[in-house]
Amino acid sequence: MQSIYDFKVKTIEGKETTLETYKGKVILIVNVASKCGYTPQYEGLEALYKKYKEQGFVVLGFPCNQFASQEPGSEAEIQNFCRVNFGVTFPMFAKINVNGEQTHPLYRYLKSQQPGFLGSESIKWNFTKFLVDEEGKVIDRFGSATKPRSLEEAIEKLLN
Repeated sequence: MQSIYDFKVKTIEGKETTLETYKGKVILIVNVASKCGYTPQYEGLEALYKKYKEQGFVVLGFPCNQFASQEPGSEAEIQNFCRVNFGVTFPMFAKINVNGEQTHPLYRYLKSQQPGFLGSESIKWNFTKFLVDEEGKVIDRFGSATKPRSLEEAIEKLLN
């Protein structure tokens, strides 16, 4: 059976890795963008990461340019933007596709485990969030409008 830990990903610095690095942690996986109305959520995501990282929680950011071309920059530009504007320290990864033929295998898996509204597997917009427990099970999916702070209860439940 496939596990979230089997997926290969590329860090924003271009290094190949697998999600096995995060085995045993509660993970929030988010498709992000720098020029989106939801971009200020970076601040909330970073706050969650700082608040819970010592307890075994991590946020993983996956830039995506599929929604109104709101992530046009290079990986270096994205990384700089996130650090300078939002102080992002959580792990960021190389740009990927979350829908269509070129969907990254990780996102194909996430969507199959937690379909969206009315069973739709497509990601509707930037800042869709998937919550994964410490055993790698995809527990929940949250839409773009869901503020990071509102996920605290769900995160705490998994950490305890």
